[in-house]
Amino acid sequence: MNDTAETLLEAKGLCAWYGAAQILYDVDIEVRRGELVALMGRNGAGKSTTLKALMGMLAKRSGAIRFFGHDISTAQPYQVSRLGLGIVPEDRRVFSDLTVMENLEVGRQPPRTWPDGAGAPAWTTERLFALFPNLGEMPRRLGGRMSGGEQQMLTVARTLMGNPYLVLLDEPSEGVAPVIVEQMIHMILELKAQGVSILLSEQNMHFAELVSDRAYVLEKGQIRFHGTMAELGENEEIRRTYLTV
Repeated sequence: MNDTAETLLEAKGLCAWYGAAQILYDVDIEVRRGELVALMGRNGAGKSTTLKALMGMLAKRSGAIRFFGHDISTAQPYQVSRLGLGIVPEDRRVFSDLTVMENLEVGRQPPRTWPDGAGAPAWTTERLFALFPNLGEMPRRLGGRMSGGEQQMLTVARTLMGNPYLVLLDEPSEGVAPVIVEQMIHMILELKAQGVSILLSEQNMHFAELVSDRAYVLEKGQIRFHGTMAELGENEEIRRTYLTV
């Protein structure tokens, strides 16, 4: 195991329930500084549940979760967010009666620094509008008047306004037009270049291969594979068994 300075997020024995139904079974995951890790699996495999459990968004979970040296196993989402862990939920959750600028302001947090004193990635509305030109053209548009792809971009931008060390990104390519998917790939690669770490929930193998360093494959709430993205690409049996529809 890497030291805490390099390992940003680590979960061991993570279990989670919806009511009486257990969804996750002893999931172990690690994300290091500057890394992009794909959490892959079919619909219903437990990907979104894993991200919600890491963020503290589930009422019932167990296991050990550490983020940036802090034990967040029982922390609330607002406490986790203040430590610099951000989440982009699959269902977007933009404030429909607020403008683009107002949505961004909701997410604002102060800039952060790494333990060595170096500045962590810091985001302003100007930088975000350069990353998402579509948003820059509609700063006063209400969230409810935006397309699904535009809302997806706004949700990512709002999360980045919190200046997170690490982003949990849930199914960014799900249900959006191909041109938006291309913009998402560009955005993710740009975030990686800026030093943002990402745990990406995704079932699109092509999408994941373009951006990810390592991958975990989930099936029925259990990790079935862990390795580099190249190793997953070469492992036809794993892909056929756990990823093909």
